[in-house]
Amino acid sequence: MNRQNVAVVGARGLVGKEVLNILEERDFPLRKLTPLATEESVGTIVEFRGEPYVVHRLEKDAFDSVDFAIFAASCEASAEYAPVAAKAGAIVIDNSAHFRMAPDVPLVVPEINGQSAHEHKGVIANPNCSTIQLLMVVHPLDLKFGVRRVVVSTYQSVSGSGKKALDELANQSLAMLSLKEPTVEAYPHRIGFNLLPHIGDFDDDGYSGEETKLKREAAKILGRDDVLISPTCVRVPVFNCHCQSLNITLKSRASCEEVRDALSNFPGVEVIDGVLESRLGMANREEDVNDYPLPSQCSDRDEVFVGRIRLDDTVEFGVNLWSVMDNLRKGAALNAIQIAELLA
Repeated sequence: MNRQNVAVVGARGLVGKEVLNILEERDFPLRKLTPLATEESVGTIVEFRGEPYVVHRLEKDAFDSVDFAIFAASCEASAEYAPVAAKAGAIVIDNSAHFRMAPDVPLVVPEINGQSAHEHKGVIANPNCSTIQLLMVVHPLDLKFGVRRVVVSTYQSVSGSGKKALDELANQSLAMLSLKEPTVEAYPHRIGFNLLPHIGDFDDDGYSGEETKLKREAAKILGRDDVLISPTCVRVPVFNCHCQSLNITLKSRASCEEVRDALSNFPGVEVIDGVLESRLGMANREEDVNDYPLPSQCSDRDEVFVGRIRLDDTVEFGVNLWSVMDNLRKGAALNAIQIAELLA
């Protein structure tokens, strides 16, 4: 790959920092790095490859000679500056929700519809983290067996809401363990030692914004709307990694072993299923039965992890499973960089 000039918008945020980490880890062919941010972070320092970089102001002339502009900022920042960056000749990869459903903007998960990245007109949208996680499991099963319907319940960590939410979970937990009254700001209710079935605004049908994103974005990425998705999205008091419980109705019969093989052979997916491996005679130790994906073990990992694979005998061709993914990595930063790698 030729060396590229890369600008990272929102370089001081949770996703922006992860973008810098992954650019370094994957040895992306950089010629020049330009960290950008809004007023609050201008002049601060980020470290990349052992060197300090000053964070510059996000301005309309900040994208001269930039090959890739990775946006990890607000919808407002993307709406104002992504078209400016594209006009200056940069390929914009945007992590916000602003462009995702725009008809002329590709919405890309490289392992699933990577070819659509080449059809961009200057801007490419990164899907919602939960959409990426869902489709990284559903798509390989759809390729092998066909998928009719998915009932998905998400258990989403607070890192998906940014640093303020992370700090609030820590502070609320400390306050409650100290028998003090917790402060509530980031969410409508306390998140410490609590669950909130509420991610995004509710629409007229009672679905939250996150639930609507899952349905609409999945149809756009798959290029069809015949995979029916019924979602419930829940915020949980976990610092990092999203989890999903999936009930999938296939179009043809599949054994647990065949489901495991279809997922294991798909790039970016790793199966950890001690229960299934014990049943198949593949486990080496009795305690391996307790192996399944956990947020505590999947943080800072790139894969989408799957476990608890079992058939659902209440429907024809039904299967249940559990998945865990680091939402800051594959759910945001890594997916964006994989798109850049496709085009670089």
